[in-house]
Amino acid sequence: MRRACAAALLLTSTLAPAVAAAAQPDAPGQQLGRAVQARLLGEKTVPHKLVFQDTTVGGLSGIDRNPCTGEYVFISDDRSYLQPARFYTAKLNVDAGGVHAVDFTGTHPFLQPDGAVYPSPTAGDGKAVDPEEIRVDPRSCDYWWAQEGDRPKVAGPPVVQPSIQYASPVGDHFGRLRLPANYEVTMEERGPRRNQAIEAFTFGSKGKVVTSAVEGPLLQDGPEPDVNNGALVRVTQQDRNGRVLGQFAYPLEKIFAENDPDSPWGPDTGVPSILAFPDQPHRYLVLERTWVAGAGYKIRLFDATTRGATDVRATESLAGQTIVPMRKELVADFDTLGLSAVDNTEGMTWGPDLPSGERLLILVSDDNFAEEAITQIVALGIR
Repeated sequence: MRRACAAALLLTSTLAPAVAAAAQPDAPGQQLGRAVQARLLGEKTVPHKLVFQDTTVGGLSGIDRNPCTGEYVFISDDRSYLQPARFYTAKLNVDAGGVHAVDFTGTHPFLQPDGAVYPSPTAGDGKAVDPEEIRVDPRSCDYWWAQEGDRPKVAGPPVVQPSIQYASPVGDHFGRLRLPANYEVTMEERGPRRNQAIEAFTFGSKGKVVTSAVEGPLLQDGPEPDVNNGALVRVTQQDRNGRVLGQFAYPLEKIFAENDPDSPWGPDTGVPSILAFPDQPHRYLVLERTWVAGAGYKIRLFDATTRGATDVRATESLAGQTIVPMRKELVADFDTLGLSAVDNTEGMTWGPDLPSGERLLILVSDDNFAEEAITQIVALGIR
């Protein structure tokens, strides 16, 4: 699913077979050095629609660890339909023996600059948000969070631009990061597709660099992946003031199975989370999540690097361009980990180092508040 000589890495994005080949994790030539390995430590399922402090726990699409408190923070992707857009804090009892307990300790709504909570999209005032990712600033322990806005299906409703914002630990609005111009939703068939803007960002270089990824290919960069071809999504490195340091093309996997032809829903695939290696500023764990009607979820974790990749910040469209994409290597296919279920995993963060020398990686799945889905906390040992 979703390594040939070095020349094979030079691809023309309009040639679908070339894009597909570049996205194959088993092709020779893309090794990043010593292979990263992952093993399952354990998992825990949060009760469905758990009520906590008068809110409904669910839609947990991002997670990070607060180094100031040792607690974890989760973002809910409830767009203020159930309760105002919000986040949760929790204590996780996790070690090499597994995930022993998940205890929520607090929740707060995100506030607008005027101090008001975010309204439901039904308000139609263009102020709604779609929360997807949260990170704890390693310098201040304030919260940075991403929302992917909205590209209306039809003319009329307001466009809501994606953003990365800063907030206090109780949700007070502090400001926002200036994003690259090509992250802007336009009505001229450019920019992110609907529901495929920023779901992923991470701090690197001890908080000096913010790296974000759009979930799917920009409209001008070519079609979405299908069963035959992968696609290219943009990964951007910025400083804390928003200055772009580099932008790169990440090769997204092709769709792993044919969609059920009787389903009203097509396949859904993209990058919901990216995580910087603490001591290697150009290296990332990249989570790829795919859903196919009739086949379910395919979750894969990749080790990827921007080192040697073409800087495409000035490239208006990747279609028809010869570039070197980010190199990647498969770390884990969740189907092989021994999990009780493979669901809609969307968030991940580093935990404390383990006595074994492994890095603890914690992941969370987004249940979309649906009865047939689960909120699953997974712990992996990364070596």
